[in-house]
Amino acid sequence: MADLDELDTAIVRELLHDARRTNRDVAAAVGIAPTTALDRTRSLRERGVITGARLDVDLAKIGRPVQALVAVRVRPPTRSNIEGFREWAAELPEVLGLFVTSGSEDFLIHVAVPDNNHLYAFVIDRMTEQPEVADVRTSIVYEHIRSSTVLPAAEGGD
Repeated sequence: MADLDELDTAIVRELLHDARRTNRDVAAAVGIAPTTALDRTRSLRERGVITGARLDVDLAKIGRPVQALVAVRVRPPTRSNIEGFREWAAELPEVLGLFVTSGSEDFLIHVAVPDNNHLYAFVIDRMTEQPEVADVRTSIVYEHIRSSTVLPAAEGGD
């Protein structure tokens, strides 16, 4: 884990709230000079704590209002099958996120599609046609609530 002090954590908190904030705004929010904020933010990037910024879009407004979680089991669960499927699935335009998991499924895939017909086609025509796919289970997402703030873990695991 990167060594983060209270100031680093405060800067990260402010940028998580709005990554488009100006350096001057971040500095004012955490009570430091703009040059200090800039130096600290650069250091956070150089140390790999800040890895980029992300744009959120309204999926319904871009024509992809139906979300689902697709659980996939691959057989045999060899490294080449897992890695090959992971690389293939991650490139599909419907995929928002892909998790390689332990337990009864090997993958949990978060997708967004225009409607149920597209979801059906994604599962039946794309997923089940892959020779290594042994089982697919799909759950429709009624609501997706995501935390916009993930702060560094406190010392001692609190």
